[in-house]
Amino acid sequence: DGAVWSWGAGGGMFSSCSLGHSDPRDHHLPTKIEALAGQRVVAISAGNYHSLALTMDGAIWSWGEGRDGALGHGNEQNQQLPKKVEALSGRRVIAVSA
Repeated sequence: DGAVWSWGAGGGMFSSCSLGHSDPRDHHLPTKIEALAGQRVVAISAGNYHSLALTMDGAIWSWGEGRDGALGHGNEQNQQLPKKVEALSGRRVIAVSA
């Protein structure tokens, strides 16, 4: 169904945003990323501190640590929930790599 699930360390100094959930706590069991509900995700890439999702329509969503512009939102802000990368709107992306 294109749902995305994540689990692991959600808190701490370096991973407070990396799971894509509305709370920064650790998730010991797979937990659905509700912010991507309704999106048909066809590919995922997870880096050490951020993640990317590619949807069927070619859009990219990113979340996690924004250091060095890693999320593609034109700033260095962390993003706890998946956010669409607007800089790529109108372009059909076929692959992602974090």
